[in-house]
Amino acid sequence: MLFGDSPSPGLVGIARLASESEVLESKRLVRYFEIGCRSVLNKTRPGMPFAWSINPYRGCEFACRYCYARYTHEFMELRASEEFEDQIYAKSNVAAILRRELKKIDTTGGIAIGTATDPYQPAERRFGRTRSLLEVFARQERLSLSITTKSDLVRRDIDLLREIGRRNHICVNMTITTLDASLARALEPRAPRPDLRLRTVRALADAGVAVGVFPNPVMPLITDQEERLDQLAGAAKEHGASYFGGGVLFLMPCSRRVFFPFVEQHFPHLLRRYRERYESDAYIRGPYRDVIRERLRGIRERHGLAAAPPHQEWAPLPDPQQELFAEVSTG
Repeated sequence: MLFGDSPSPGLVGIARLASESEVLESKRLVRYFEIGCRSVLNKTRPGMPFAWSINPYRGCEFACRYCYARYTHEFMELRASEEFEDQIYAKSNVAAILRRELKKIDTTGGIAIGTATDPYQPAERRFGRTRSLLEVFARQERLSLSITTKSDLVRRDIDLLREIGRRNHICVNMTITTLDASLARALEPRAPRPDLRLRTVRALADAGVAVGVFPNPVMPLITDQEERLDQLAGAAKEHGASYFGGGVLFLMPCSRRVFFPFVEQHFPHLLRRYRERYESDAYIRGPYRDVIRERLRGIRERHGLAAAPPHQEWAPLPDPQQELFAEVSTG
């Protein structure tokens, strides 16, 4: 039995909701569902650069081999790796729920959209959950918002991003792991090409939206070479990015089940080293993290890039009509 056909006895909570979800649309091997939710805003743990997170979708069709969010499908008793990328759940009534929650919570710590699954994955073209949330934020003020994505679909919402920026601070973090298109296709089979993401960075920057590039995750001996990272930072700067992040790969058990076969197929000489470093720990410990941190710091300095998006208080985007008036009056 496939989820969405009929309820499964014995399931409770989010697993039961998933089993009862209505199929919205199917294509290729991917099935789309709608799932109810009680809350849209999720409180993050202390120490994060934002207080709240939003993920409009469960599952992600981009199928990134290193994705750490695969475990979230396990809450719905969906444990096969392919189910995370082939059974996508669009959360229902997210705009109404968000409007209600914004009246009750303290949002001064910032809100991040797309911390687990991509808010602009292909499902967004059909169901528009992310855009509906942005329409709510466009009527708010003095919020600090960020969006993290690999998709060029975010260009569709430039009008809303600018509108939000009139009374709030907003930035877009574009994830680009590598400029190598063939490697990107192997790592992120269904995500847009690196060049499309860079063009999107330029479009956002030209529209006055704060945008940066995250080369996440930095993968040991695969994408961590200084030349690769430097070329990526240079391309980011050339396309209008103002900051360049970077964090070392971590592999939860759900991620290792997908990433290790990827390494075995494409980098077999590295498999033993990856197993030694990640088999019993999701994180690399020791001096390697410091080496990468310093490498990225030097690269940012060379290209004049900040380390992270500006998390200051809200900063309104310039009004294009005011810009035009200024040009005329000073011309």
